[in-house]
Amino acid sequence: MDPRRHAPATARNRWPILAVLRRVLPPRGLVLEVASGTGEHAAFFAAALTGLVWQPTDPDADARASVAAWCAGLANVRPPLALDAAEADWPVARADAVVSINMVHIARWAACEGLVRGAARVLLPCGPLVLYGPFMVDGAHTGPGNVAFDAELRARDPAWGLREVAEVARVAAAAGLDLVELIGMPADNRTLVFRRR
Repeated sequence: MDPRRHAPATARNRWPILAVLRRVLPPRGLVLEVASGTGEHAAFFAAALTGLVWQPTDPDADARASVAAWCAGLANVRPPLALDAAEADWPVARADAVVSINMVHIARWAACEGLVRGAARVLLPCGPLVLYGPFMVDGAHTGPGNVAFDAELRARDPAWGLREVAEVARVAAAAGLDLVELIGMPADNRTLVFRRR
C-alpha cells in the first residue's frame, strides 16, 4: 500500500512559497521543517533548492511515512523525525532555517508558542523562521474565505483557528525573533519571515 498522502493545496501554493524561500533562505545549510504533513512540500522544495539539506518532521507516524515516501531518492532530504512543536525537547539542536507551512491554524496556541520558541533555540543569529498560512491582520480576516475557514476550524476544535499576526510576532519577539517581512500570498494567505537576533 502506498503510504503517500495528498494535500490538494500543495499543488496550488508550492510555486509562490518557493519564490519566497529562494529569496529568504540561505543558499546552503540545514532547513528544519516543522509539521511536514504529507511531505509533498519537502520533496518539491528540496528538489528545487539543492544546496540545502531538508530535515522534515511531524508528530504523526503516518505523516512521517508519507514524507519518507514522497522524498525517496532525494539525497538532500534526511529521514523524517518525530517532533511536537509544543515540546521543549526538539530532536535537532541547530538549523540554518526553520520553515512551517499551514500549521499554526490547525494546532493549539501552545504549539505556535512552542514553534517560535523552539526556532529561536535552534537558529543561528540572523537565521530565518518562515511561516506560511492564513492569518488575521490587525484583528481582521484578509478575505471572506478565511472568515468561513476560521469558523470551520473552531467548530472542529475550539483550540484551533486563524492567528493574529501581531500576537505571533509578540511571542516571537519575546523569544528573540523579529518579524522582518509580512508577504501577501495567493488565496488570502500570508508568509511571515522572522530573523533570529
